[in-house]
Amino acid sequence: MLRISLHILLRGSDVEEMTLSLMRRGKMLWLRKRVPGRYSRVEDRKELWVSLHTDSETIAMKKAALFWEEQIEAWEARLAGDLEQASQRFEAAQKLAQIRGYRYLSAENVAKLPREDLLGRIEAVEARRAVPQEAAALLGGVKPPAITVEGALDLYWGYSRDKIQGKSEDQIRRWKNPIKKAVRNFVDVVGDKPIAEITGDDMLDFRDWWMDRIEVEELSPNSANKDLIHLGSVLKSVNKLKRLGLVLPLSDLSIKEQAAAPRPPFSSQWIKEKLLAPGVLDGLNDQARAIFLVMINTGARPSEIAALSEQQIHLQENIPHISIEAVNRNLKSANARRVIPLLGVSLEALRGFPKGFSRYVNSSASLSATINKFLRTKGLLETPEHSLYGLRHGFEDRMLAAGIDERIRRDLMGHALNRERYGKGASLELSASLLAPISF
Repeated sequence: MLRISLHILLRGSDVEEMTLSLMRRGKMLWLRKRVPGRYSRVEDRKELWVSLHTDSETIAMKKAALFWEEQIEAWEARLAGDLEQASQRFEAAQKLAQIRGYRYLSAENVAKLPREDLLGRIEAVEARRAVPQEAAALLGGVKPPAITVEGALDLYWGYSRDKIQGKSEDQIRRWKNPIKKAVRNFVDVVGDKPIAEITGDDMLDFRDWWMDRIEVEELSPNSANKDLIHLGSVLKSVNKLKRLGLVLPLSDLSIKEQAAAPRPPFSSQWIKEKLLAPGVLDGLNDQARAIFLVMINTGARPSEIAALSEQQIHLQENIPHISIEAVNRNLKSANARRVIPLLGVSLEALRGFPKGFSRYVNSSASLSATINKFLRTKGLLETPEHSLYGLRHGFEDRMLAAGIDERIRRDLMGHALNRERYGKGASLELSASLLAPISF
């Protein structure tokens, strides 16, 4: 399989990098690409397979890049038209209801009106011989436009013109950037959902993702709270000014300073009896489940496992292991570069993905959100304070209980040592022999 990368212009000045896969069927090369979730409303297909009518890799790459750019443009045009028409229909219904002396309400809210008010609307419709537009406006028959999170951001800039009056271009850029970042982070974790479909669980997933970042990257809770404030400002502004009437789950999400304490470890008993019970992880997609299992006996960070390339997965060696290295990414620190033996369920899981995890290699944020949501929904969190990261802490606790030397523990965890590091440290064979008794 061949892969090519290109930058595509989206929504005016935004540039997005795309990786396209070329597959060979017989002699001919085909383009294979998953349809981005942004276009699911205007494209029924989940994945595109397009013959490029050539066996030349050079020609195929040029054709694939051109086709994909044109396809993106077509989807963007259809998306804009779809949103515009939906928005126009909704605004027309609102205005018509207002002309007739009523406030536009959704069908669900119309049904909840007091009997007298409900009958008044029905009589107003009947008096006009049930003109479809009248019925839709007075009885809530027009759905609000399906504005996605990214679509809300596009609208927000127009609604916020008062905030940039008198500002220089640089000041506007600095004002916009943290708002863009907040929306991008949320979309990475939850997806570009219609804002009417955002649930309390979605917001908790986003908050959990930030909790993990605060712990791993030693960030201040203020970083997370800024994201929550900016995201909330975008969603609330669009909800208000578009008169959508949504109840957005944005309250009680801020993270207090003391909330940044390390997440508790999963106990050995919980891992054995709950997390590794037969069939308990069947609801997770294959790659997320494998990464979860690899984490149990390696203690590696989820992002480190998700980023593993084929060259970093050593299954055929005398001691199967993974090597955490700066391959197409930066490491958290110099100490994060290390090798970790593969044992038990972690070895078996990685044997199913010897080339790495294509689904999460560039989206470890959605990985953590997916697994944490699954664990919470299935009642697999040992306490409400637990999260996926508790597997890493549980691995460290098991090493401590087994009396493994501090130097070896810190080397395997990728932690700094509070003294000079002398020598190479424990061999892979020694590490594997020490971890074998505490691995599942």
